[in-house]
Amino acid sequence: YRIFKHYIPKSLLMLGLAEALILMVSVYLGVTLHMLEGQTSSSLALDGEHNGLIFKAASFALVMLAVMMAMGLYQRDLRDGPKAIMLRIGLSFSLGMLVMGGMFYLLPQFMLAGNVFAVALLSSFFGIASCRFLCFHTTDNRLKRNVLVLGAGERAQQIDKLRRRTDQTGVSISGYVRLQETETQLIDDEKLVVQEGSLMELVEKLEIDEIVVALDDRRKGLPVDQILECKMRGVKILQVTDFYERQLGKIRLDSLHPSNFVYSDGFSQAAFKSGSKRVLDLVVSLGMLVAVLPLMALTVVAIMIESGGLCSFVYRQERVGKNGKTFNVLKFRSMCEDAEKNGVAQWAVKNDSRVTRVGSFIRKTRIDELPQLFNVLKGDMSFVGPRPERPQFVKELSEEIPYYNLRHHVKPGITGWAQICYPYGSSVNDSMEKLQYDLYYLKNYSMFLDLTILVQTATVILWGKGAR
Repeated sequence: YRIFKHYIPKSLLMLGLAEALILMVSVYLGVTLHMLEGQTSSSLALDGEHNGLIFKAASFALVMLAVMMAMGLYQRDLRDGPKAIMLRIGLSFSLGMLVMGGMFYLLPQFMLAGNVFAVALLSSFFGIASCRFLCFHTTDNRLKRNVLVLGAGERAQQIDKLRRRTDQTGVSISGYVRLQETETQLIDDEKLVVQEGSLMELVEKLEIDEIVVALDDRRKGLPVDQILECKMRGVKILQVTDFYERQLGKIRLDSLHPSNFVYSDGFSQAAFKSGSKRVLDLVVSLGMLVAVLPLMALTVVAIMIESGGLCSFVYRQERVGKNGKTFNVLKFRSMCEDAEKNGVAQWAVKNDSRVTRVGSFIRKTRIDELPQLFNVLKGDMSFVGPRPERPQFVKELSEEIPYYNLRHHVKPGITGWAQICYPYGSSVNDSMEKLQYDLYYLKNYSMFLDLTILVQTATVILWGKGAR
């Protein structure tokens, strides 16, 4: 499903709805047991009379779902086994209990009685664990769309190479049709489907739900009339670029043409979007500054102790921002002070010898990024956006990677879609991969996507994903 332009797999959405229902029912179960014990208070009876309990149950479900999302349980590329899934669920409920306790203190109108809360936590834990166990061991083909690929060349081969289970979420490739004799066949013969009659007849025979047009050169013959007939009969027609966008959460550069940007329904920066994004930046950055000021102070002390006294604990580095304008990004210093004494910009690599002991910790936990909150308040950066790069790297990457400068049409961010979907990059190939995620963000930007990225950033921090 496409919600606010962001693609969410049907199976993942249904899992979220099922677990939301489990969470809400667990609250009602706790209240029911409480009443059966003869301990019903007048306030609970009043809540039931005015249906106030549903708001308590909904708030419990929303908080727990948000914590589970922060723990990575709703990632589209989650490939953990049962034990790792149980660990994530256990941590989610431990953290959720603390968050709910804080909410009860700040908003007592949402408070649940102690034994009601305990029953709700316990029953929902076992309910969600059972739900995940069933999902892990069950594959429901009724949720999958049967897909027919038109083409047998290079573009079709790219689809055939999508081996990962998460890349094929919600789809089942029924076969490939070679429409053009001049097209170089790169698909194995056993995967080809012979079209004996019309395309519609083949679609009906194979019970196809979706057709992906993946021809290397459409100018050499495209059965437009037959494809139109399929569309009018309710079969969904996708270009290969749209197929990748939905399945991978990125826009592949090797399947792009300039017309994809010009005529697509995205890549717009309306005034309302920019204004609402700025409000979100200010609210989130101010709230976080208040919360993390003690942690920032401890970080300063740790850096100074390791350096043996007074030193530069924050460094400024020139980065490229919106519309190619440069600004100085702020970070806690995590490397030795002469890390680039020769003046040449270098990529950070795994187990980089320039990183200090304190620096290694604050990089893995992303504490080194906290001073960028001041960049957000100033307006040089947004909270969510493409990672800002150094001018030297931008010049090099712009010459080697097509469409690279498109990422500079929005403000860079502390976190972003590329940062949560792909680990830290230290090469041109890594930058190309991350650009494909940045383009997805540029095309499908919405407040919903920003909030999704903010919550899932916690997964990156808690599990140390991609830190160097």
